[in-house]
Amino acid sequence: MSLTATVVLPCYNEEGHVLQEIERISRAMDASGLSYELLVIDDASTDRTLEVVQSVAATYPAMRILPFHRNGGSGTARRIGTREARGEIVVWTDADMTYPNERIPELVRMLLDDPTIDQVVGARTAEKGTYKALRVPAKWLIRRIAEWLSGTKIPDLNSGLRAFRREVSLPYLRLLPPGFSCVTTLTMSFLHNQHDIRYEPIDYATRAGTSKFHFVRDAYRYILQVVRMVMYFNPLKVLMPPALWLLLLGLAKVVYDVVAHPVRIANNTVFMLLAGMIIGSLALLADLIVRSRAD
Repeated sequence: MSLTATVVLPCYNEEGHVLQEIERISRAMDASGLSYELLVIDDASTDRTLEVVQSVAATYPAMRILPFHRNGGSGTARRIGTREARGEIVVWTDADMTYPNERIPELVRMLLDDPTIDQVVGARTAEKGTYKALRVPAKWLIRRIAEWLSGTKIPDLNSGLRAFRREVSLPYLRLLPPGFSCVTTLTMSFLHNQHDIRYEPIDYATRAGTSKFHFVRDAYRYILQVVRMVMYFNPLKVLMPPALWLLLLGLAKVVYDVVAHPVRIANNTVFMLLAGMIIGSLALLADLIVRSRAD
């Protein structure tokens, strides 16, 4: 039987509060009257998370447990959870008490009420994570890069609370990386394929337990994933600007060289022109591949 919604809840070492999240989500969904399943994915936790979840399985008939035998990362859990979902709408959230999961039915109903929207993202109004002094400017910079590359205003690029149409997301699941940047990838995939996204302001609480976020590694992955997504969908946006700048600089340098040294053109001028032509050719070739690819 097809369900209205599947709530995908990845868990990794969340034994201290996972039951609170399960109870909060189940209470909200039961009160909403929506048909749903709660897909709890244990990402090979090293604590008692799986045992705790299994101990209440009979109490929550809408809950389905999917245990991993090895840790795959939150992106892997969300990708597999979306693929295995039985609901027409998939909700991603976290089990760390940060997101207002009692508002999940509200996000689902936004999609049900407006067929022109394919994804609803809970846009956080404040940053409460670890490394706040570093995360705020880093996320701002990454978000501005994503906005420039996608040509779209993005209030929250990597929010972990979102609801989307499963059928729309299926072609992009293979693109999801295993780490936190999977949410960035899904956002960019939807935007570059003209799927409308609505951003709904939400509160964001202090995390319960220990954060799995590593600032340097995950910030680098976010930036890399944004560029990778745009290269996948719109390579001209990334490659053509530097190609044109190199060609313009090279032509200006040719004029200078002819005036200053009538008998020769400097080596660096030739290198700039060649680099511009090579990058421009790659941009056109990549764009041709993107446009001829059948998604």
